[in-house]
Amino acid sequence: MTRKQSSPTIVITGASAGIGEETALLFAEKGWRVVIAARRLDRLESLARRLADKKVSEVIVLKLDVTDDKSVKQFAEKTLEATHGQVDVLFNNAGLALGIDHVASGNVSDWQTMIDTNVTGLLRVTREFLPAMKAKNLGHIVNMGSIASTLVYEGGSVYCATKHAVRAITKTLRLELSGTPIRVSLIDPGMVETDFSMVRFNQDQERAKTVYKGLKPLSARDIAECVWFTVDRPAHVNIEEIVLMPIAQAAPHKVSRT
Repeated sequence: MTRKQSSPTIVITGASAGIGEETALLFAEKGWRVVIAARRLDRLESLARRLADKKVSEVIVLKLDVTDDKSVKQFAEKTLEATHGQVDVLFNNAGLALGIDHVASGNVSDWQTMIDTNVTGLLRVTREFLPAMKAKNLGHIVNMGSIASTLVYEGGSVYCATKHAVRAITKTLRLELSGTPIRVSLIDPGMVETDFSMVRFNQDQERAKTVYKGLKPLSARDIAECVWFTVDRPAHVNIEEIVLMPIAQAAPHKVSRT
């Protein structure tokens, strides 16, 4: 594969499926160098073969567990070595929801996994790449939020709390990086048909399908296009936040089904 060192670079966590995968494909079509990372290396390698058919400048495949300090540090070191310290966009996409238990019957292990992945994991990754962005005097951090970053629903206390935290972190980063050319953005989607519900319901396919029954949800491509729009603005423009839902959804608990 031809390497174009002048091509911009996007680093995508949680790239093995869904929104991360579609974002990698879209940026590859635009000729970007793509760093894809996740725990499932086999899925990443399969994606890399698909990316090879696009206009992608270069594909870098790296295993990453955002809940593990050592894994994050090694991932950042390998990425920065391969890209010569150039990371134009960091897309913090890794995240998950587990269960819909109420607080009174909640699973502490599930709570900890959501917090460590969605919040601490995002912080770990961001911390490792910020010095390189500051050194190069460029960069854009795009965080995957949710409409749960401002809205709540029964059975979603901890997931909603993590996305509220992601929103707070994003807004704080924007303040902390004021005066630099580093941009910070948040993407807040509603219902998106990906593996999200399969993970939430412990691979119960029938239960996961009912989430999207009777309506047309957003697609992973819809979200990838929002990421692209956000990134593709002129350097003086910072998209603070994009909130989007399928037309059938007005809130987490307000969905029109046919």
